[in-house]
Amino acid sequence: MDISVLVLGLVFLPLAAATLSCVLRARVSRALALVSGAGIVLAALGLCLTVYRRGPQAYELGGWGAPLGIELYADGLSALMLLMTALVGTGVSVYAVRYFSGEKGAGSQRAGDSGDVAGSFWALWMFLWAALNGVFLSSDVFNLYVVLELLGLSSVALITLERGRAVLAAGMRYLLVSLFGSLLYLLGVALLYGAYGTLSVKLLGDLVEPGAYSYAALGVIVLGMLLKTALFPLHFWLPPAHANAPTPVSVLLSALVVKGTFYLLLRLWLDVFPPEMTPAAGQLLGVLGAAAIVWGSVLALLQRRLKLLVAYSTVAQVGYLFLLFALLPVAGADLYAYSGGVYHAFSHALAKAAMFMAAGTVMYVLGHDEIAGAHGILRHLPLSVAGFAIAGVTLMGLPPSGGFTAKWLLLVGAVEAGRWDLAAVVALGGLLAAMYVFPFLNRALIQVGPQKPLRPAPRSLEVTTLSLALLSLSLGLVSAPLVELLQVGAPFAAAGGR
Repeated sequence: MDISVLVLGLVFLPLAAATLSCVLRARVSRALALVSGAGIVLAALGLCLTVYRRGPQAYELGGWGAPLGIELYADGLSALMLLMTALVGTGVSVYAVRYFSGEKGAGSQRAGDSGDVAGSFWALWMFLWAALNGVFLSSDVFNLYVVLELLGLSSVALITLERGRAVLAAGMRYLLVSLFGSLLYLLGVALLYGAYGTLSVKLLGDLVEPGAYSYAALGVIVLGMLLKTALFPLHFWLPPAHANAPTPVSVLLSALVVKGTFYLLLRLWLDVFPPEMTPAAGQLLGVLGAAAIVWGSVLALLQRRLKLLVAYSTVAQVGYLFLLFALLPVAGADLYAYSGGVYHAFSHALAKAAMFMAAGTVMYVLGHDEIAGAHGILRHLPLSVAGFAIAGVTLMGLPPSGGFTAKWLLLVGAVEAGRWDLAAVVALGGLLAAMYVFPFLNRALIQVGPQKPLRPAPRSLEVTTLSLALLSLSLGLVSAPLVELLQVGAPFAAAGGR
């Protein structure tokens, strides 16, 4: 298929659906979102096949190339992230159909399809999907700022769909963090433009060299993206936002939104800033990533609410993404670290989506998500508990999951670089994940006291949860072609120049 159809479809399908959803009824918006999602999945698969067979692809809007026009660019990294977003996004849409079905669960304040909440969700979700795809395809640092702002504002609006003080406080905190992170990024863009006179990622990659403006731009861009990705110790805003948002929104924030800002940082790190500028910063990011794995896991262990446990788990799992920056400068370790870090982003997205969906379904049935009150829930939610367990296997890094492949690649990279400290943290993180996953599973398996009548859960919620968990598991079985795809366009000699 023509590359223009694929890349334009990935951006304009959700954008058109979002725009139309602003004026359509919620039921029509829902149907439009589902149809658009199916088209996006097909376009993402088509783009992956095209990039795998033909190498990196570029499309110039209106025929105008850099530096005057807007160029959309896709290599193995962006294609894989687009596929990740399409798979998780489809699951979110299916889950949200029943979640916003009009029946209020105990303890829920959401409205039905006939109300404003459901209609707003579909429009905002499509805007967010368009923004994510724009991040993964944009090849211009200012256009990246535009879609980054759309991503942040859509996320804030989605968080505050439900009412309550905690939700409002979390949303306001998220808004301030998002705006501050975006302003730091924009300051970096201004410094680069002032020094080199272009906004094109490709041209900047040829022009940027060590100097005061370049180092200042690197510093503020990295700080802005660390804040928006919630890397330790800048994670303070993430758990309240992820735990208090409606469940479909929690999935989007944890599985996808933090991956968008991670991708942006990685893209600029590899394609704009020369390697001689980044070793010291890379070591710092590696240390912060290791600290995030340990600290986030410890905090997850201490949580009494299931959604908060999963949210703090995200703090820990984000840490793995940043280990790769410490290993990139070492020849022989760079490709392993790069492949392992990005593959972890993919597997974590599927697993974390399943875990939040399981937690949301527990809340739907019980009216709360207190872990202590989940005794015997397996009888009522067998598929959701199974999905949570399988997703936990991915977080632990056990075979044959995608988490195993990702962590194995990171381990090999750490060993190749002689970084036994990082290798030990990767292994320790798996053990800590088991420690915070098993307590809920233990309670879910054991019935204590008389069985209480519980509200039945819609089958679609459970099936979606299990499906995403199984996808995270299957990534370990199909890792070879996906890792090979990831290496298309990778800036390492070992990538083979596909």
